[in-house]
Amino acid sequence: MLIGCDFSSSPSRRKPIVLAVGELHQQQVRLLRLETFDTLAAWGQWLARPEPWVGGFDLPFGLPRELVQTLGWPLEWRDCMAHYVSLSRQDIREQFASFCNARPVGGKFAHRQTDGPAGSSPSMKWVNPPVAYMLHAGVPCLIEAGVSLPGLHVGDASRVALEAYPGLLAREVLGARSYKSDDKAKQTPERLLARKDILSALERGQTRLGLRLKLSTILSEQLVQDPSGDALDATLCLVQAAWAAQPAQRHSGPHGYGLPAFDPLEGWILTA
Repeated sequence: MLIGCDFSSSPSRRKPIVLAVGELHQQQVRLLRLETFDTLAAWGQWLARPEPWVGGFDLPFGLPRELVQTLGWPLEWRDCMAHYVSLSRQDIREQFASFCNARPVGGKFAHRQTDGPAGSSPSMKWVNPPVAYMLHAGVPCLIEAGVSLPGLHVGDASRVALEAYPGLLAREVLGARSYKSDDKAKQTPERLLARKDILSALERGQTRLGLRLKLSTILSEQLVQDPSGDALDATLCLVQAAWAAQPAQRHSGPHGYGLPAFDPLEGWILTA
């Protein structure tokens, strides 16, 4: 089984965590269903089930080494995460803001090595989007569920969590065009058309991943008509996970799943 996850650090009925569940047959990714979770506990319980899967998760799995060293935190990933989780969000905001305030304009944030090729936000960012809080909320659930995070944490080898980033695949299709917004005033016909263009490219296999998405008309409408883009983002993560789950990728690289050698404190974004 394959899963793609659009994550929320504070899930609710209005803004749940979305899982896209599918399977891979040769070069075709079949989206079977979408599942939603309005609490972290419910999401964690689903992850802890013994059913095997490979999943792409849209949340950072690590912090920049430069940040961790400057703050004097543990330099081993598991110890660093344990320390990070022990902090409140207010603690995190204050310490990260202090770090940024001491740096020059244009270089306030520290970046992971993967941010450049992925074009991703720094994992220490606490606003727009609050990915620092996503790491704080999500990684402990993955560890507690006993899953394996290749290159970072050894867990159940039959349940494999990989850091994904839907924006990486979406930009390949759209360039700089926007396709989603939680702001109703920005849920425009142009963004609707952009979601349709992403879905069309996925169905035709017109991305560098070389995989074709297969889904029902009902699911297709769900992806296109969700102006927040959450369902589509989960599906983009599913396609990235499917790429990693192919036999040629699963057994390639020092960590498998097509992952290159990377800093074992920072982690790496799939397909970057």
